[in-house]
Formats: sequence, C-alpha cells, structure tokens
Amino acid sequence: MKKVVTFGEIMLRLSPPGFLRFSQANSFDVVYGGGESNVAVSLANYGVPVEFVTRLPKNDLGQCALMEMRKRGVGTEHVAFGGDRLGIYFLETGAVSRGSKVVYDRAHSAMAEIRPGMVDWKAVFKDATWFHWTGITPAISQGAADACLEAVKIASDMGITISTDLNYRAKLWQYCDDAHREAIMTELTQYCDVVLGNEEDAEKHFGIHPEGLDVHKQGAEVKAEAFMSVCKQMMAKFPKAKKVIPTLRGSISASHNTWAGVLYNGQQMYETRQYQITHIVDRVGGGDSFMGGLIYGLLTYGEDDQKALDFAVAASCLKHTIVGDANLVTVSEVEKLMGGDASGRVAR
Repeated sequence: MKKVVTFGEIMLRLSPPGFLRFSQANSFDVVYGGGESNVAVSLANYGVPVEFVTRLPKNDLGQCALMEMRKRGVGTEHVAFGGDRLGIYFLETGAVSRGSKVVYDRAHSAMAEIRPGMVDWKAVFKDATWFHWTGITPAISQGAADACLEAVKIASDMGITISTDLNYRAKLWQYCDDAHREAIMTELTQYCDVVLGNEEDAEKHFGIHPEGLDVHKQGAEVKAEAFMSVCKQMMAKFPKAKKVIPTLRGSISASHNTWAGVLYNGQQMYETRQYQITHIVDRVGGGDSFMGGLIYGLLTYGEDDQKALDFAVAASCLKHTIVGDANLVTVSEVEKLMGGDASGRVAR
C-alpha cells in the first residue's frame, strides 16, 4: 500500500489531572498531539504507511514531539526544522453540564512561521497515494495557509487523492477577517476529493447550513437526512469533491454524546448506526479518529462506502474512551465494535 501524507502542527498539550479546573491545578498532564498528527497515528496503528509533515524547533520539546510520532510508527523524514518554540494548548476537561475549555498558546510557533518553499513537496509525495490537511493549518497563520496551498497544488498535479477535515476553530482565525478566511478555505478546498466537516464547519467557512435545522436545539436527535442539503451544496461549490461526509454529534452533556456519520457520494447517502457514548473519557481528537478511520476504510474496502463509513464512526466511538489526542486502537478492536460487540468484556 502506498503511503498517506498528513500536514499540520503537533503541539504540547497540558491538562489538569482528571476533571480539575485550571484554577485548581498544581500540575499538568503532558500529551503531544494535533489534528493531522492524530490522523497519522490512527493510520499507523492500522498498518498504513504514513508520513507526517510539520515544522519543529530544534530544542528538547521539538525532539519530544518527534519521538512521539516515531514511537507510534509515523514517518518523519520530511519534518522541517526551525523557529524557536513548539505550540502549546491547555485543556480543561469538562463533565456533565460543564463543557471543556481550550486555551491556545501557539503564536509564533515553528509551524506558525512556516513559509512556502520550506518543504520539498515533490519529494514528500513521491510514493504517496493520499494527502490530508485540515482547516486548522491555514488558521494558524498566512504563512501556514500559503504552505498548505503549495502542498495541495503539487499533490493535485501529481494525481494524489486529497482530503480535508474543515475543522473551524474560532479562536485561531485571528490574522484575517471573515471574507479573507472564506477565500482561503474556498481555494484550498477546491482541490479536495474527500471533504469531512460538521454543520458548523460548512456554515462558518462557506455560509452553507442544513435547511430547516438548528443543530444546537436538537440535543441527541440529530437526523442524518437533514444534512443532505449541506452535502449537495458542498458538492455544487466544490465540483472535484467525490465524497462529502458530515459527522453527527448529539450533545446530551459533556459526558454523554450520541455519535454517527453520513457519507454522500453524489448519488447515494450512507448512514451509520447511532452510538450512545455515555461516559466520555476524552473527546479531543474525536474528529481526527473519524478521519483516520475513514481514510483507512476507503483505502481498504474499495468502493464499499458503507463499510468505510461504519469503520470510521466505530473507530471514533472508541477514541472517546482513550486519554490523549490520538486514537490508540487496532483494526480488530474497531471491527469488533462494528460487529455489534460493545460489551467491553475483558479479553483473556
């Protein structure tokens, strides 16, 4: 199998232990992760050759982030080095009616100061079949957006499948206004074959929203058919897209969500079963684990979009039980849940 390439920022995550608030913390738990690195780790766990491209500072923290990728089996041959610091984010984990909080400290990070020309994309894509980026990368800085555009143009010229997770992050888009942001995301997304995003991503980036639906008032009753209009509008705006995939999260509380997904391929809409995640251990990386599962499924199951989608949502459901950004599950564990075994019994 040819390799998958992902591109983005890996960060140092600092979290108060358990469910403590920032004001209660005397120490922080350390994890390394980020949207595109999380996807890479998922794929490596599934046995897919994968390369993660980023920019890291030449210091101990940059080396720790690099070692985290390497120990998970992710290729780092084309990581660029430079800059003074690794991006950081602080996570306060919520529970029940108190939502989680994220505070970013990633301004002037090594990745935020990346520029076109710093990565030899033709060398990166030499043996690649798939390239994945997310809406987080162009949100970091204009330089990161320009480098991402450079990458998708070269990947497109080389005939590589391109995917994106739109991943709108209001706290990150600080360097430009809404019109500029929409222009950036529109230009980048026009190169994509596979587009993942929820209803907020489509609305915030492109002004596209599900007709007759206010998702924030739906609770757990998020209906897949309500997103058909979003999928059709996305395909009309981005003709290269062969598949549009909205994830469907119903939020009963910070600790209890419903989780499902739909996939529209221009002709047919596929829907997964709805999972009840009644005790969320760590929600961060849920969408990344879905994307990793989806890429694996589409590469492995060929034209069976339903099976690929089922694998993605089952993989992501399992991620909610794992502390940290990355989804550390195996193909057999995902397939077990796909088959209906959600018992959680001890494997002896």
